[in-house]
Amino acid sequence: MKRSLALCLGALLLAALPAQAQEACRLCYSEGQPGERPLTLEIWTDLSFARLALLSRSGGSAEVDAQTGGKTTQGDLISLGGAPVTGRGKVTGIPLRQVRIDLPARVPMTTPDGANAELVDFTTNLPHRPTLDANGELEFTFGARLVVKDGRGGNYRGRIPITVDYN
Repeated sequence: MKRSLALCLGALLLAALPAQAQEACRLCYSEGQPGERPLTLEIWTDLSFARLALLSRSGGSAEVDAQTGGKTTQGDLISLGGAPVTGRGKVTGIPLRQVRIDLPARVPMTTPDGANAELVDFTTNLPHRPTLDANGELEFTFGARLVVKDGRGGNYRGRIPITVDYN
């Protein structure tokens, strides 16, 4: 099961947005045991880095922490304020079943004019063995680190494939 998030990043305002919210259900699947409830994933909140600015062409990074929602910056990428927001999702499936939620190691991002950045170091607030509750639901938050290497701002776009499956 996979779900993608689209990311839009501006030179002064860098925010992550969900991919056309709930496109045709690419998460749902009919594989598994007969009568088994398929897993679904909803993304409720965009991953947002709030307002950022580049001071020079040497680049930098910004991170949104999945646990606290706090934002830190390094290098020549600085915060211009605003409230960062962790991504927030909900998995629904068979009550009390363990699930595996995988985020990618890296997500390449580009602008229409060819500038590059990437999201790395994804984190979540998930426990070691995520388990759906008695209603068959599990909510979680996620964060990442945005790395701008070539020192060019712009409207960066990319997709975050999130894989969800029963353990």
